[in-house]
Amino acid sequence: MFQNGYIDKPTLDTALAAPLKTVQGGDYPSFKGSLPPRDYFTDEIRRQLSRSFGEDEFFGGGLTIRATEDPELQLAASTALQEALEDYDRSQGVWRGTRLVMPAEALGSEDVWRAALSEADVPRDVPGWLPAVVLEVGETSARIGIEGVSDDEDGHFIPAEDVTWARKRQADGGLGKKAKVAGDLVSVGDIVLVAALANEDGTFRRWSLRQVPEVQGGFMAMDVNTGRVIAMQGGFSYQSSVFNRATQANRQPGSSFKPFVYAAALDSGFSPATIVVDAPIEVDTPQGLWRPKNASNKFYGPTPLRTGIEQSRNLMTVRVAQEIGMDVVAGYAERFGVYDYLDRFLANALGAQETTLFKMVAAYAMFANGGERVEPTLVDRVQDRWGRTVYRHDQRDCADCKLASLDPGFAPRITSNRERVMDPVTAYQLTSMLQGVVKRGSGSGVDLPVPVAGKTGTTNDAKDVWFIGFTSNIVAGCYMGYDQPRTLGKGAYGGTLCVPVFNAFMKEAVAKYGGRDFKVPEGGYFIKINRFTGERLPDDASGDFVQAEYFRDGEIPIFGIGAMVDGGFGMGQNLPLYAYGELGGDEGGTTVKTATGKTKIIPKKADFGTLSSGGLY
Repeated sequence: MFQNGYIDKPTLDTALAAPLKTVQGGDYPSFKGSLPPRDYFTDEIRRQLSRSFGEDEFFGGGLTIRATEDPELQLAASTALQEALEDYDRSQGVWRGTRLVMPAEALGSEDVWRAALSEADVPRDVPGWLPAVVLEVGETSARIGIEGVSDDEDGHFIPAEDVTWARKRQADGGLGKKAKVAGDLVSVGDIVLVAALANEDGTFRRWSLRQVPEVQGGFMAMDVNTGRVIAMQGGFSYQSSVFNRATQANRQPGSSFKPFVYAAALDSGFSPATIVVDAPIEVDTPQGLWRPKNASNKFYGPTPLRTGIEQSRNLMTVRVAQEIGMDVVAGYAERFGVYDYLDRFLANALGAQETTLFKMVAAYAMFANGGERVEPTLVDRVQDRWGRTVYRHDQRDCADCKLASLDPGFAPRITSNRERVMDPVTAYQLTSMLQGVVKRGSGSGVDLPVPVAGKTGTTNDAKDVWFIGFTSNIVAGCYMGYDQPRTLGKGAYGGTLCVPVFNAFMKEAVAKYGGRDFKVPEGGYFIKINRFTGERLPDDASGDFVQAEYFRDGEIPIFGIGAMVDGGFGMGQNLPLYAYGELGGDEGGTTVKTATGKTKIIPKKADFGTLSSGGLY
């Protein structure tokens, strides 16, 4: 700079005499220090790119990686899943804590216990949660010392009112009495997690005990057109468990798999108005006689295909799979990437074979975008140390992007060269049927200002619960269950546990990215039908029973029982010709009022026999 005349001699001498300041010397904050801590999203990028480039190149090659994550929606996803998991855990009423205890000698002075607490192996990535240690236990409350919070004169306490929800898990695995005072749950030296509760006006109310739930889950959201994963949460807390349940956990999808059975049927000559018998089935297997049942433990006779998926009828799904053949169903599941290979068992039509949330969400995206293949990605672009692009996800061609400017009101034209995995008319028919699931079926808890479609899934004994749904531009899915599968208990369904997670996240996503009506493809026309009986209605018909169905050009649909499908199983003579399904009030379930004042019926739990672990819903 001096030689080229930018600074004078005194400035040069002053600079040369000054000490050299560096990042390594602590004079400047490092770029690495400004990065967020590792989480499920970044760790999955590490896992995938290490396989593609090799670990040496990934960690030492100077790569610049542009991720697809939307930080705002990632926070919304993690918050929605964490709140749902914590709510379920607290509803079980069992206190486990961290199972960590600080030695008595460390409790003598504040400096000592703070140093010991800072070394405690507890998660610190849950917003609002702080590690703490129990310093004293009084008659009703317990005094705690909190990491990062100064100890004032009055101290910090866990009051008795905070513990009455729980019973303590004993050393022998049994449960103690229901807590009445803080000492019933915690002892001096216990390391716990706490959160500050606020009053309605935002002022501090009290400290509250928290614990990492035993139940786990995953959540993922992506753009249906580009495959860009905008949010991924692989569990309650990455620091508590690095296992990514969105990509690594193989679980039974239950009834969330049924759309692939119905997609195969629609491409095999079925229409949404096709009548399918809903009646008892018996299948002789090497393991014994299999008698699948509906969630309500009832049968409804001949029923339109649409109602079969809206009300998640297991018997209709099995008959459809038998009619078109499990080879055809398996071909669709494999084409969509749900499975590398699906075993040709009828029970798998109900979602008995395991897959991942990552694969299921990607497959549903193809329903939403009209049937084009889309590959999910967590990375937009990778550049080497010299700035050369060595990987780009989006391979679509945008000729207009090379122009200096566009006329006002015109957007760039993007040419898609993606493989078509599904007929666009089939994709729209299925999407319309899945909208019915949200409007009238088990996904009716979804409350968004834009059109939405989706499907719940609840496996046998409620060991796995799912919901996967989509708008015109975003697909998102939730899974919940124990890592070592066991029942989630009475009242656990995809609609009660996962739908609220989807709803909370999608409210944020829709506010940011919007949504519109699902695009109606060319090559079809609408006919109004009675969605209970499948009969054709006049064009001016109106009412709750009217459904406008989309049929292919050139297709002359046969309405009513003239083209009834039974899958070769036949139908008993004592069934009604038509029934109104779970919409009636005699299903043997529990009638409840929703938050919006609507009346809903929660059916009784079903028994699926000896073979299937397929879907309730």
